[in-house]
Amino acid sequence: MARIAVGVEYDGSAYAGWQMQGSVPSVQAAAEQALSRIAAAPVALVCAGRTDAGVHASGQVAHFDTQAVRSARSWVLGANSELPLDISLTFARAVPDHFHARFSAEARTYRYLILNRSTRSALYARRATWVHRPLDAAAMQEAALCLVGEHDFSAFRAAECQAKSPIRRMERLAVERRGDWVVIEATANAFLHHMVRNIAGLLLSVGRGDAPPARARELLAGRDRRQGAATAPAAGLYFAAVRYPAAFGLPAGQACGLSGPDQL
Repeated sequence: MARIAVGVEYDGSAYAGWQMQGSVPSVQAAAEQALSRIAAAPVALVCAGRTDAGVHASGQVAHFDTQAVRSARSWVLGANSELPLDISLTFARAVPDHFHARFSAEARTYRYLILNRSTRSALYARRATWVHRPLDAAAMQEAALCLVGEHDFSAFRAAECQAKSPIRRMERLAVERRGDWVVIEATANAFLHHMVRNIAGLLLSVGRGDAPPARARELLAGRDRRQGAATAPAAGLYFAAVRYPAAFGLPAGQACGLSGPDQL
């Protein structure tokens, strides 16, 4: 039995999320079906991080066990020939039996893309969040710095979050303006349910001038999600990368794959 790790890229607009959920379309179901055809046997995928409905990925990683013997090229090209156009494998690598897509990860990176101009986009209507009011990216960055470090992120977790602990270590939380685009990038050891979208919602309120940057520190200390800003839309969120120990030899992640906003 061999263990294979694969990179998965997808536009989540048409899916109920990564995880299989009965009869509704999911990325996991589509990917497992494609890989099962190449393996000529059922394949079960375990991913690095489950994404919600409408959320995208440019650097998702998953693993599966199989008795089928195929080259890395055959896994990738074969599966991609069976997948819909909005899902694609980006790599395949044989990994040791102790590799686990979720538990072996050292850190994960999400990006949140905001189109900040007066007119909406036809091209990125489902792949970015549009905000027509001017955003103060410097104020958003000031607020973001309040959330870096190891903290109790209860104020930024969804009510239905099932994580045993709200403690997470935020390695990096950065806000950068690139022309009409504002990019939020978050790297942490792990994330709570809706954590990035709730942080993005807060940063958007700061960027609009509806809250001061210090509001981030206040919310963090208060640990009360009910006092937070609205959850930002799913369309702007991308699972961008997973970091694993170098010994596994896996790619470090990919850019978001948008051709318009200067290789965001």
